[in-house]
Amino acid sequence: MSPPGEADITLRIGELTHELAPRRSIKTIAYNRQIPGPLLRVRKGRPLIVDVWNDTRDEDIVHWHGLHIPSNVDGAYEQGTPGVPPNGGRRRYVFTPEPAGTRWYHSHNHAGRNMKKGTYTGQFGIFIVEAGDEPGAYDQEVPILLHEWEPRLVQDGPVDIEFRHFSVNGKMLGAAEPIRVRQSDRVLFRIVNASATLPHRLALPGHRFRVVALDGNPVPSPGNVPIVDLGPGERADAIVDMNNPGVWVLGEVRDSQRTAGMGIVVEYAGQQGPARWARAQPFDWSYAAFAGNDVVPEPDARLTLAFRAENGGHRWTINGKSHPRIDPISVRPNTRHRLILDNQSADPHPVHLHRHTFEVVRVADQPMSGIWKDVVVVPPWKQVEVDVPTTQPGPSLFHCHQQFHMDMGFKTMMEYSG
Repeated sequence: MSPPGEADITLRIGELTHELAPRRSIKTIAYNRQIPGPLLRVRKGRPLIVDVWNDTRDEDIVHWHGLHIPSNVDGAYEQGTPGVPPNGGRRRYVFTPEPAGTRWYHSHNHAGRNMKKGTYTGQFGIFIVEAGDEPGAYDQEVPILLHEWEPRLVQDGPVDIEFRHFSVNGKMLGAAEPIRVRQSDRVLFRIVNASATLPHRLALPGHRFRVVALDGNPVPSPGNVPIVDLGPGERADAIVDMNNPGVWVLGEVRDSQRTAGMGIVVEYAGQQGPARWARAQPFDWSYAAFAGNDVVPEPDARLTLAFRAENGGHRWTINGKSHPRIDPISVRPNTRHRLILDNQSADPHPVHLHRHTFEVVRVADQPMSGIWKDVVVVPPWKQVEVDVPTTQPGPSLFHCHQQFHMDMGFKTMMEYSG
């Protein structure tokens, strides 16, 4: 039984014809007839009521990504969260948002080979949980949500997904209002890779990003980098000192994706003319650049999870098994479990664990501490080790945040025992 009273937040799922740029529109599904969905800003620890209405013909479900909330409202069918009924149905989500930081929300529907569902659609938005004690050492806050459109399945060799159009905040490069800044401004960019399948590398020529948080969690050693590199589902909070007046393109480093739309103009006050782009110098992104030097405690248990493709990528396995015929990850409550993520494939995998935050303690041969995340990219043919504090009882979905990989079996459940 849902609690009575008015909702604090109302989302409405519906079909939308959306203009990416003049004479370039797409048909998709969105929240509240806008892309991205509404920016939601809430207070940590304050109970929240969210009503989601569904005006489409298919059941859907909203995942509140990065929150520590009960399984039955987190937003995954596998955990027991009910979907939002179709044809004008409503589902009420009631939860207390935490932890603080840049979270997001998106559809968690199975898509398979139907690329008009799930994270291929326009169903995504930022969800900011405020603690009330943020330093606020910036002049302007700008959300940046990355997404692609008109996907198609490519089966010439290993299966892959290609996209026709790319966007920042729902618009192709040149179609959105510029981000307007003044010289000496400090701008906080909250960057979300809302892609269904692709990693993205962003640069702002003539400027550097000071990364202060990853997946919404403060890093121990904020660092200045020329490029922010995010897998699907990852986020970065980065402050940029606006100290190079002009009109610039904040965009994807890869020329093909930027020219297909993935960019937005940054315009200094008093400046005009065509937006400039300069080729980024080679740069190796690493979580270790922002890590601390603390000694990581020994875990209470270890478990290796090996990822492998079969049938040309039409089936993905964890330790040789594929969902739904797969063993759960069994953990004891209130312990520290080390997951050794062993990527035995040529694809990077953005691995996500629902309802938990884990510490990245090693990437390949590089140990580290203090990097707390809910999505970690496991590079091709490499291992990544993460420590999971098991403090959120209840079933939790573990999966690749690349939609096609997840749909082709790359998922299992983490379950508490004892």
